[in-house]
Amino acid sequence: MTITKFGTAHWQGGLKDGKGTVSTQSGALSALPYGFNTRFEGVAGTNPEELVGAAHAACFAMALSGVLGGAGLTATALDAKSVISLEKQPDGFAVTAAHLTLTATIPGATEDQFQDLAAKAKAGCPISKLLNAPITLEATLTA
Repeated sequence: MTITKFGTAHWQGGLKDGKGTVSTQSGALSALPYGFNTRFEGVAGTNPEELVGAAHAACFAMALSGVLGGAGLTATALDAKSVISLEKQPDGFAVTAAHLTLTATIPGATEDQFQDLAAKAKAGCPISKLLNAPITLEATLTA
């Protein structure tokens, strides 16, 4: 079974003066603006790194939900964040790391069990597998 989903990008102009939009197949994002200024200068809009971060956080939370279910646990809250690092390299920019942060409320989970299951979800998340960068995880259990 293969599931395919897509996102699209439209760009016009040069690197610094150009602008673009991104959209998703579902329409959840529709012509959302992005550009050099939204990527490097903090102007409102989106950028590829935050989109990858959102996808990674969402995928990880879903993967952990599945891993928890396999262990007979159900989270009442999973709040995941993926910080994507973009660094200037001698040959251009590169995504060099992804750092996951998780705060979870999982009734009945022990700290050791939680850390083990979170690590399994990090390794098994399809977006984690996609990223060719070190992926770290910081997990906090609140209950």
